[in-house]
Amino acid sequence: MVGEPESLFAAAAACLACDEIAAKLSLTHAAARDFEAGRLGLGDTSTVAPIAAPGRPQRPRLVAPRELAQRGLGSVEGRAALVHAVAHIEFNAINLAWDAVYRFRGMPERYYADWVRVADDEARHFEMIATRLQQLGHRYGDFDAHDGLWDMATRTADSCLARMALVPRVLEARGLDVTPGMIERLRSVGDLDTVAVLDVILAEEVAHVAAGSRWFDWCCAQAGVEPQARFRELIDSHMRGSLRGPFNREARLRAGFTAAEIAQLEAQGV
Repeated sequence: MVGEPESLFAAAAACLACDEIAAKLSLTHAAARDFEAGRLGLGDTSTVAPIAAPGRPQRPRLVAPRELAQRGLGSVEGRAALVHAVAHIEFNAINLAWDAVYRFRGMPERYYADWVRVADDEARHFEMIATRLQQLGHRYGDFDAHDGLWDMATRTADSCLARMALVPRVLEARGLDVTPGMIERLRSVGDLDTVAVLDVILAEEVAHVAAGSRWFDWCCAQAGVEPQARFRELIDSHMRGSLRGPFNREARLRAGFTAAEIAQLEAQGV
């Protein structure tokens, strides 16, 4: 007799807790394969042991955003620093996706399928950008980084609705806004290898933000609140005027934003 599938939540917790990069990547890919093949089930959805912080390597050193050195793209060192910053975002995105799986129980199975796929994608993105970083003579951890992404995860730990609004639809959506400019700057200095990696990441991140939009709308429907008004309230309470344009209108529309939401962001200059 075939036993019950192992728990997806246990697999997510293992991926979150792992503090060694190669092992976290391997565990993530394996868990995604196992979930897709039906070898990981939802199991007990009632108990969540708190995870204060995900496993991460000792480096990079985490500092306040204002303490990060500013480097131009005219040098290899400057381009490596930019690539390192992207690698740090992708590494955090792996943990954010697994936390979305682990922390929020009782969601439809498609919710878990979405965020397992996102975790797998983010691990692949990290591998791509880390390889490019090595080609530039550096490794992940060689430059300082900040921890703003996980800070927002902590602040939204008690609400799936707030998490979907403020992590994929705010922080990750900023990647849709700023990456095209990064690509053009890198293209202007002839770094077409990094451009090729960022082109792939930008195209695939649209689906990740769209997953946030889909489940934000679902949570709003369950709570009986109007999505656009609630989104604005959450930005007002958590972002404190720090989110400003220009916004990548085309990418945001494909990622589930409404034209009214984008117009509101542009008009109010949040």
